[in-house]
Amino acid sequence: MIRSSVDRLHPYTPGEQPKDPSVLKLNTNENPYPPSPAVAETVAALDPADLRKYPDPVATELRQAIASLHGARVDQVIAGNGSDELLALCTRAFVEPDGLIAYLEPSYSLYPVLGDIADIRREPIPLNPGFVADFSNVPAAGLFFLTNPNAPTSMAADPDAIRAFCESFSGVVVIDEAYADFADTHCLELAMRLPNVIVMRTFSKSYSLAGIRLGYAVGPASLIEALFRIKDSYNLDALTQAIGLAAVRDQDHMRRNVEKIVATRQRVTGRLVDMGYQVLPSQANFLFIKPPGIDAEVLFQHLRSQHVIVRYFPGGMTAEYLRVTVGTDEEMDEFLNAL
Repeated sequence: MIRSSVDRLHPYTPGEQPKDPSVLKLNTNENPYPPSPAVAETVAALDPADLRKYPDPVATELRQAIASLHGARVDQVIAGNGSDELLALCTRAFVEPDGLIAYLEPSYSLYPVLGDIADIRREPIPLNPGFVADFSNVPAAGLFFLTNPNAPTSMAADPDAIRAFCESFSGVVVIDEAYADFADTHCLELAMRLPNVIVMRTFSKSYSLAGIRLGYAVGPASLIEALFRIKDSYNLDALTQAIGLAAVRDQDHMRRNVEKIVATRQRVTGRLVDMGYQVLPSQANFLFIKPPGIDAEVLFQHLRSQHVIVRYFPGGMTAEYLRVTVGTDEEMDEFLNAL
């Protein structure tokens, strides 16, 4: 009665959401600062009577604001119920039933799950030692997922290497830029210039809006139109569209929050290095750290005993590391004290 691909599926495991308010939560890369004040004003101004009506099925006003932000046309933008919805749509729109998806490993652990849900062959491409991306051994595939900056490693791939790979790859390249606002470089110009590149962004990180589940993609109009063909009719509710519009119009607030997080990231990196930790060069709002002289899982459990939750990924290349969200300066001092 259950489809075989679903029956044998190992589902995606979201980060823990502790209920205890005393816990320092540094495990899901949430922004520690509140969203734009315009968000609160938008929520307060909502007329509940308007909820009797369906929302705009294509989020026109929100997409126009996003297109204007990036210098794109509105037909080059689609908004979705988080980036995850759009990633799932890509597996349905760009890969034949007998096709292949590829992605780096370690990377976002949802990618193999999406392949398994669609019952599509998938091939992970291991990162080099030091977690460096190598595109020379990527097979021919209908779809390649590239998280940049990467998660959980926090590192960004070389822009020239990404450009060369996209220009040579025969399938669609989806560059998942959830953390791009914290990075020194991004790949939006590739989505504007190349016929096979889509760049995805989210409101969950830099905009402090993980709770509303809003993401978007920018790319060639033909690829974006294909995603529109298969999305749910009303995939974004009216409140999400209104909140997203308010947030994207307040770039100054978002940038101030990003600058604070980057400054804290640099300060904490220096402290950790002084304590003997190996810290990968982060371009995200989190750190990927290797503790000195202690097993990473042991340290993970010790931090839990101190009411500090970070993320541990057992097995493979990630087993010796912990992923730590960058919180406020006060939160990171508490984390350092727990270490």
